[in-house]
Parts: sequence; structure tokens; C-alpha cells
Amino acid sequence: MEMVTAILGSAVTETCRSLYGYCPSIKNFISFQSNLNALEKEMKNLVDLKNKVIEDVDCSYDAQMTLWLREVEQILLEVNSVQASMTASNQKLCGCFFNCSERYRLSKETARMLKEIERLLKAGDIAFKMVGRNYLAKAVEHIPGPSIVNQTTASQNLAKVMDLLNDDDVLRIGVWGMGGVGKTTLVQNLNNQLKGSSSTHQFGIVIWATVSQNLDLKKVQLQLARRLNLDDIMEESVQRLAIRLHRKLTEVKFLLILDDVWEMINLDYLGVPQSEARIGSKIILTSRSLEVCREMKTDKEVKVVVLNDEESWQLFKQHSGSVSTLENIEPLARVVAKECSNLPLAITIVGATMRGKTVIELWKDALNELRRSVPFIRGIENNVFKPLKWSYDSLQGMNIKPCFLYCCLYPEDFSIEVKELVNCWLGEGLIDEHQNYEDSYNRGMAIIENLKDSCLLEHGADKGTVKMHDVVRDVAIWISSTLEDGCKSLVRSGIGLTRISEVEMSESLKRVSFMNNRIKELPDCGICCPKTVSLLLQGNSFLFRIADGFLQAFESLKVLNLSGNSCPVTA
Repeated sequence: MEMVTAILGSAVTETCRSLYGYCPSIKNFISFQSNLNALEKEMKNLVDLKNKVIEDVDCSYDAQMTLWLREVEQILLEVNSVQASMTASNQKLCGCFFNCSERYRLSKETARMLKEIERLLKAGDIAFKMVGRNYLAKAVEHIPGPSIVNQTTASQNLAKVMDLLNDDDVLRIGVWGMGGVGKTTLVQNLNNQLKGSSSTHQFGIVIWATVSQNLDLKKVQLQLARRLNLDDIMEESVQRLAIRLHRKLTEVKFLLILDDVWEMINLDYLGVPQSEARIGSKIILTSRSLEVCREMKTDKEVKVVVLNDEESWQLFKQHSGSVSTLENIEPLARVVAKECSNLPLAITIVGATMRGKTVIELWKDALNELRRSVPFIRGIENNVFKPLKWSYDSLQGMNIKPCFLYCCLYPEDFSIEVKELVNCWLGEGLIDEHQNYEDSYNRGMAIIENLKDSCLLEHGADKGTVKMHDVVRDVAIWISSTLEDGCKSLVRSGIGLTRISEVEMSESLKRVSFMNNRIKELPDCGICCPKTVSLLLQGNSFLFRIADGFLQAFESLKVLNLSGNSCPVTA
């Protein structure tokens, strides 16, 4: 027995010694599936990083980045080859020994490629950050927006602006016209045309910044800084950021597009070099006011006028669809389109509202409503208001109107997080209660898509966001401030307020928004808003304390947002 034990002990020892040398191989063999899963995940991360590099960085500036991209393409080819081999092996089923041998080979390759991808991810992330600090982004970024194809008037205006860009004596160009006439669409198309024909312009970078009615220099500066890949910008003062922007912009020939300018902007305070002529940099601004263009010292101005009748009809057909050309509908459809006063914004919204409506009585009713007189709203012409108000009145579905009006609580040109918006609707009880949160959230997403299809909401600046056209928002604010049917709102968001006026806080208010201001303190008494269900106070970074009496005035609150303030929140 002792002899048998000795022999077995010797055999086991030798076997263990032999297997020890193969431990890494055995580990790879056993971990084959987990390596495959990790490889698939890391490969997706690598592809995402590659696409981000291609989208955000002009790699012709940097040899290291170019080499990295080549290595990425090579490893992706290898991964695809291994995946093809795996598919072929699974189909053959040639026996246990063949399969084990093939599995070992593939597991070894998978482990090697996984390490290589991890290396490339780390190297790419470091290089991308280095390039971001030292080089400008791509010369032109595509900006989503409607096309002006088949619009002769808009195309002619675009050609005028393009000619002015090539005129060495013109450094500042003003594009002006009434709200909703298509100024932003014009410069969006100009931007995208420059992207598609980089050989025809010599700008090192084209920068887009939205200004809006209530000028916030820091907000505009941040748009410029992000486009120029400046880091550590959030905590910078306006003065310090102006210095950094000025230094960066003097290094490159730039085209700066300032959209929706309502008042004169001091470019020195913004950080934009005044001596544009030295390197041929130029500025385009859009405004509703010719006077603002002149105050900004534009060298040439281009007035954007309404479409002609045929262009209006073509745009209306584009948004209303084939229903507008039906024999019994077309005569009415043409008159409805004409009631939009040849304004692109109005035509787009009304056309989208009538899409798919084949009942002639609906077209007759739309025409009657569009012809009715409307109240005066400062800054909005009646021929813009009428079609927008009618489109609002035409919204179908339970609670879709109050959901739409909720969007005007946010500041002008503000990109609203879709998830936050839907959650606010849920909080107010605007969405039918379903069995679970997912069903309710999906219903909210369907409402957002409905509003986008009606052209009452549009895509925001970031993925997963939406925004209101400023004219649409103005109309929505007017509607919500005059309603007495449960949606009456007080909207004072993003206008630089430092205090709240008790006089404005009436008992009939359903929603109140003071978000994104500079409010330092809230009144402790004198307010009574028993019907208010939504109170938005976020983004007031100077607010350090909330008086107990203030919140007690809102006894029916369902939605309260205090994020982005400096006051401590206690349970």
C-alpha cells in the first residue's frame, strides 16, 4: 500500500508540475466566453472613441492621432476575422478534439486582442485629451436644421452672404428680419454649406453661438470656449475667460456666427478680437433689428424677407404631405397656406398640423380660425401669432396642451432634458397613470414626439434634449399667462432677476418659474399661491437661504426644483 501511494504521489506531482506550465493556456481556455463578452464590450467602446475622434478632431494636425486611428482600424479587422472564424467553427462541428483545438486557438487570440484593445483605449483617451488642449476642433461642425432647397428667395440671400464672406472689405455681416422669417435657418444652411465645401473657404474654424434676448456674456463665452476646446472653463470669471478666448482666437482665422442678437454686445468683454482684418476673421450676426446690426458696426446688412407665394406653397406641401394636393383639398390648402403670410415658421407649423387630415370640414375650420383677430404681443406680429395659436388649439390628446405649455417655463433657447421634462409631467399628474413607471415614461416620450411632429418642439443642442423656437415660446408664455383654466403660469426664467416681486404672485397661478436667475433671497411672507403645483427655482447660484414662510405659501406643490442653488436642503 505504501508503494502504491508513493507511485501515485509521484505521478500526481509530475502531472501538477506539467500542468503548472500550462496554467495561462488553461485559464484562457476556461475564460473563453467571458473574454468574448469583454472583447465585444471593449470593442464597442473603442469604436465610440474612434468616432468621437473623427467627429471632433482634425487629425491632420497630429501624427500621433493618425497613427492611433490606423492601429484601431487594424485591430478591428482582426476582431472581425476572429468572429468570422468562430462562426465557421460553430457550423462545422467536426468532433470534440477539433473543437477543443480550435477553441484553444481562438481563446488565445481573444485574450491577446482584448489586451490590445485595452491598450488602444487608454492611449486614445490620453491622446484625445492632449490634442483637445493643443489643437482646434474640426473647422466646421454640422448644425441640424431645415433645408432651403427649392426656396429661391432664401437661396439668393444665402448667395449674398457667401459673396460677402469672400469680400476682403467686409468683416461684419448683419442678417436681419422679423421673427419667424428664417434668419437662423439661413445661417444654419450657410454653416453647413461651408462644411461641405471646405476648399472654398479659408477659415480655420467656424464658431456658432446662440445669444438670446436676455444677454448673458458668460453663457455665450462658454459656447465659444467649448468649440475651441478650452478646458477648466466653468469656474472662470467673465474677465478671465475673455482673456483666454482672445488669446486663442488671435491664433486662427475664424468665422463667428452670433445668432439671435437683441442688443449691442461689447466684443472686448466677450473676448473676441476687434482687429479681425489682420488675419481675415469675420463675424455674422442675426437680429430682428437693423438698429442692433448698426450698433454692432456691421459693414453690410442682408434683410431676410418672406417667401413668395409659390415658395410658400411648396414649403406647405412639404410639411402637410400629399393630403394637400387632393383634388377637393388643394384649393382650401392653398388659401390656408396663404393665411400664414409667407412666413416659413408659420407655414411649417400649420402644415405639420394639417398633415394627414382628409376631411374637408377640418380645412374649412382651420381657415376660419386663422382669419380671426388676435391680441397684440410685444415683439410678435399678428401674422405670426395667428397660425401658432391655432396650431396650439388644434393639439389633440389628453393633457397634451398643458404638457406643451410646461416647456415655456424654461429659459429662452434652453435645451430641456427630455427625462426631466417627462418626470415633471408625471409629477403634475399630466400623464395617465399606468401600471409601472416605464409605461408612463413611454407615454411621455410619445407626447414629445407628437409635439416635435407638430413643429412646436425641436431638437435641443445635446442628445436627449428638446427646445422651443423663441417665437413659439413667446406665444406659449402669452397663452399660459392669460389662461384661467388651470394652466396659468408666471414665467420669469433666465432674465437676470435678483429678487422676486410679491405683486406678481397671484392666487390663481398654477405654475411658477424663476429658474436660472441671480436671486439672492426669497420673501418670507406676503405670498399666497394655494393652487401652484410646479415651482422651478433651480439655477440660482446666489440663493443661500430659503425662508420657511416662502415654501409654506405653496401648499399644493407637486413639483419643486431647488437644484443648482447654494442653500442647504434638510429633510
